[in-house]
Amino acid sequence: MEPCWEKAATRQEITIMSPEFSVDLNRTGVPLIEIVSEPEIRTPGEAGAYLRALRSMLVYLQICDGNMEEGSFRCDANVSIRPKGSEPLGVKAELKNMNSFRYVQKGLQYEIERQQEVLEGGGRVIQETRLFEPSTGKTASMRSKEQAHDYRYFPDPDLLPLRVEPQLVERIRSELPELPAEKKERFIREFGIPAYDAGVLTATRELAMYFEETVKLFPNPKGVSNWIMTESMRQLKGEDEGIASCLVSPAQLADLLKLIDNGTLSGKIAKTVFEDMCSTGRDAVSIIEEKGLVQVSDTDELTGIIQKVLDDNPDEVGKFLGGKTKLMGFFVGQVMKATKGKANPSVVNQILVEELGKRGT
Repeated sequence: MEPCWEKAATRQEITIMSPEFSVDLNRTGVPLIEIVSEPEIRTPGEAGAYLRALRSMLVYLQICDGNMEEGSFRCDANVSIRPKGSEPLGVKAELKNMNSFRYVQKGLQYEIERQQEVLEGGGRVIQETRLFEPSTGKTASMRSKEQAHDYRYFPDPDLLPLRVEPQLVERIRSELPELPAEKKERFIREFGIPAYDAGVLTATRELAMYFEETVKLFPNPKGVSNWIMTESMRQLKGEDEGIASCLVSPAQLADLLKLIDNGTLSGKIAKTVFEDMCSTGRDAVSIIEEKGLVQVSDTDELTGIIQKVLDDNPDEVGKFLGGKTKLMGFFVGQVMKATKGKANPSVVNQILVEELGKRGT
């Protein structure tokens, strides 16, 4: 049942000057915010984009957890169509209590097509409330609302509406935290990352904070962005809480990235270490020491291994020297196999070029 007091707020006025003043108007003790947009949305895709942006803002402001399945964030959508070039909107139908972005878009698309079919068939669209049925992908009539009194709104004499002074509105506006769109633009400008990266990293407040904290400790924004969007997201796939459920702190991730940067770990080994970090919460150094995963960069040690690989594969060496340079990948693979993936790839390639060059003279 719709609360009768929602429309009563336009009937009387009370001026509130103090931000400390508050009234609990909800019978369950949980405030209800109803945001009504103007009839400016033209497509189901626009409606979905609008709702996603709105939900993101509310979650950033920490006034709603945005959980649509549990009813924390829901959508009622009014749908009406009109002939091209016509100004007045047609009779509307309201789609009630849709609890996913996908259902909103599917419900709107079906309702647009349904109303069009009714009008083209010579029928009349009636003002009513409808429900979207996910199992069928169709909307069904719930109740008609032909007249204004069908909405059951009436003034409540015990409930006074509020008039908020413009000065208070502006003061609160100035105290708002950085919202998603602003944060995205700042990430692009300040960190020099692509718009796509910035959009992903600012999708939630927690993820944006995680990224910024990591960059403070490892000042390579693109490197941090790439790791979070690939490895971190892969490890967190299916986790409802997202980055909040990650056992790897920004400091631990920064330390891991430093080990890759200074050549202690190869990218491949780092991914293995990161998996262990995600499952245990341990730091990279302790995992590396326990499993002996330090990358081999010693040139003398690698030279000996490479010489043995070339000695064991004389046919491939001959073909390489004969012009089949793609065999370089084969030699690198053999060295990696011999070192159990611990060899520094760049050092291996450098020594291979030198050793193959000697054998070609």
